[in-house]
Amino acid sequence: MSMTDYDVIVIGTGAAGLSAAALAVDNSASVLMVEAADRTGGSSALSGGVFYAAATSLQREAGIADDTADAMYQYYMTLNQYKLEASLVRTLCEQSTEAFEWLREIGVGFTTDNLYASGVDKIRRGHRATGDGAGIVEGLEGFLSGKAVDTVLETRVESLLVERGRVAGIVADGQPVRSNAVVLATGGFGANPEMLARLYPDAARYGDLHWYIGAPTCRGDGIKLAQQVEGQVSQHNRGLLLITPGFAKDLESYLPGWLMMVNRDGRRFVDETIEYSVLAAVLDEQPGQDCYAIFDEASRLASRTTRYRPAPSWTAERLAEHVEAGTLVRGATLAELADTLGLPAKRLATTAERYNEFNQIGVDQDFFKPAEMLRPVTEGPFYAAHIRPGIICWTGTGIRIDTQARVLDAADRPVPGLYAAGETTGGMFGQCYAAGGASIGNAVIFGRIAGRGAALEKTRTTRSALP
Repeated sequence: MSMTDYDVIVIGTGAAGLSAAALAVDNSASVLMVEAADRTGGSSALSGGVFYAAATSLQREAGIADDTADAMYQYYMTLNQYKLEASLVRTLCEQSTEAFEWLREIGVGFTTDNLYASGVDKIRRGHRATGDGAGIVEGLEGFLSGKAVDTVLETRVESLLVERGRVAGIVADGQPVRSNAVVLATGGFGANPEMLARLYPDAARYGDLHWYIGAPTCRGDGIKLAQQVEGQVSQHNRGLLLITPGFAKDLESYLPGWLMMVNRDGRRFVDETIEYSVLAAVLDEQPGQDCYAIFDEASRLASRTTRYRPAPSWTAERLAEHVEAGTLVRGATLAELADTLGLPAKRLATTAERYNEFNQIGVDQDFFKPAEMLRPVTEGPFYAAHIRPGIICWTGTGIRIDTQARVLDAADRPVPGLYAAGETTGGMFGQCYAAGGASIGNAVIFGRIAGRGAALEKTRTTRSALP
């Protein structure tokens, strides 16, 4: 029997990697975590820390007693027209409750004040952790403290060790480290321009306008390592792009709901309060795949940020600064604004007139935006911000896995000894992001599955080595 340095090696220490390490040690495995950055946490620590789950104790505390994993699954698949890997989504939904309760048990804080409808189905399944993503990471790190886990930082894995047809460890800094199983949890590839252009072309459409909000060390290492052993990559061009007016490289998930948004044809095309999780997909269907947010002087003067729709770039003072900076267009009249933007002036006038009528009667008869979000566009000067899906939130193309988080090879068979979880995997995300918290949920749920499975490889390799 060959000697190993660790039972399990986990590459990456975001929510997926930390969850994998936690379940591996819970199953009596010795673990090495390898992280490319100078600290643990990955993109998870930078996130809003929302966990998407159904039938949870927090929902019951908030008086929601009838939500189910099946209802979550039906919503998730319907939103994406059943174009996802159903078995993975079913696993994600069915194990969301147990994974969420586990996070609470190990000390991650959740309160009913931070339970909200993060999807477009209006069911409150978005569980925001106290302390956001950093709070989830801190809880996982606290659980691992004092356990049989070693951590190496500022180290990038160069290749996988393969012996007798199975993954048997890694090579890092030119040195082999042996194990019974490896878990790939390296995050996405948002910080790799070449990989973005090849695997997620929508995220390279606007060149330098695009920017990535995840960890700068997320360069697609997991995909590269999986491909060394013929691991498959799921459907291309998947991920989440957030819309941006290009004011500054600040993350603002929401636009103010009172804006009147029009496409290049000068027409409204959506309820402007729609969730960010689907707005980028709606923009994909518009001419030029962009739009303009239009408002008047009265709306500018009344604009402020709120707790529920935080949009600090859209306060009255900041908007005036954006005009001076040239990132917000101003016109004395609506016709002048249309001419500057290259929009059909007469049609834009018709759109504004109809929108103003809706404001007067208190009903949006075209897109049914909530009445309190209707503001007239009547008082010059007029303003327009160019809105494009340019912020790369996360990448959804990744390694193909099965429901046991095992990496699948070119023949659709599991690669012995190799698991993957989190943003480095694919198959669970389509053109529409199901809801805020689906990515963190994916990381924790499949991280747990991968860690548990990887720990069991010790028994399998011991048996295979017996005479």
